[in-house]
Amino acid sequence: MAGQSVFLVMLSGQIESGFFPEFDDIYCKYSFVYGQDWVITSGLEEGITQITKKSQDERQLFVWNFPLEVTFKSSNPYGWPQLVVSVYGMDVFGSEVVRGYGAIHVPVSPGSHQRVLPMFVPESSSKLQKFTSWIMGRRPEFVDPRVVAQGEGREVTRVRSQGNISVTFNVIMRDMKKLGYDSVPSEVSVPSHMTQQALASVSAAAESARNIKT
Repeated sequence: MAGQSVFLVMLSGQIESGFFPEFDDIYCKYSFVYGQDWVITSGLEEGITQITKKSQDERQLFVWNFPLEVTFKSSNPYGWPQLVVSVYGMDVFGSEVVRGYGAIHVPVSPGSHQRVLPMFVPESSSKLQKFTSWIMGRRPEFVDPRVVAQGEGREVTRVRSQGNISVTFNVIMRDMKKLGYDSVPSEVSVPSHMTQQALASVSAAAESARNIKT
């Protein structure tokens, strides 16, 4: 009975690449944020990639190809998992600073999905604070990066867009329909042969009526 009251969402994929043309030598930290009814049954909830350099071609991409693999169990879709990614690098003083935050929901339909996460960084609330943080080498950042997956308090946070991350998701779902959830997109119905003949007859009749009127 317990097995019939839950569904599984199995996720694999990669944090593939990033675009931050102004920087070099950066890496990612990731974590999954989900509701209290969700449980990770296998895989890693968080991780950190290797440091990579910017490609020397015209794309100027940072390539990680870092694997993601996790399985969730839940009894309802509320609190659907989100992937939170934060990017870090070194400034001119050798201090570790954040280069971007981003969050995206795990796709709600099975299959392979390609997503691009727009990244952003917090901004100082005044020019004086901005200058002071630059001198001291302490840029504005979130104490807990997972806050970007929540809406509370975001309206008072000043941010600036900066770069993006490309992520691939491969999603498999199990027992969703047993609980009344349809995660598969509706298929477009194809007219049957008899329906096509009827439509052709109606079209021919309409054409004949137009010819009679003329």
